[in-house]
Amino acid sequence: MNQSDTSAQKPRGSIALFYGSSTCYTEIAAEKIAAALAPQLQVDIYNIADTAIDCAADYSHIIFGIPTWDYGELQEDWENSWDSIDTINWVGKTVAIYGLGDQEGYPEWFQDALGYLWTKVDSLGARTIGLTSVAGYRFSASKALSPDGQHFFGLALDEDSQFELSTQRIADWCRQIAGEFTK
Repeated sequence: MNQSDTSAQKPRGSIALFYGSSTCYTEIAAEKIAAALAPQLQVDIYNIADTAIDCAADYSHIIFGIPTWDYGELQEDWENSWDSIDTINWVGKTVAIYGLGDQEGYPEWFQDALGYLWTKVDSLGARTIGLTSVAGYRFSASKALSPDGQHFFGLALDEDSQFELSTQRIADWCRQIAGEFTK
């Protein structure tokens, strides 16, 4: 049996979560998000280094996890998958995004990759959800800000400077998006 036959027979959850992670922090956040959404919502977790982003076409509800590297750059697995995002029909899909960044080490590029990904899927017709307040963060610039400058386009996590706040931020965001996915 080929791989496509196997994946077609695999039971699918209600939400797909795709992440790219070089240092494991985005992966750990993915696991925490899936646990926070359970048991009400089943989450299928995919590492885009191992699973093509095209698999997102099989889902209506999607969560993306993307870290920002260095000076506002994409993590390499996301960079390798970037053009494939354009091949998916995003109309009718609801997408929430979380990002990881370092607001003290890279304050002028904090969460830029989150902003790049949000802009891409939003422009392709996805319904985007999960905005969060910028309150409690210390950064000088970000491509992940809503037009009012008061919200991130998703959940902003900083495992370098504010690790102790991540668990509560994830719990709050998961309650929020669980309701937003069903609207």
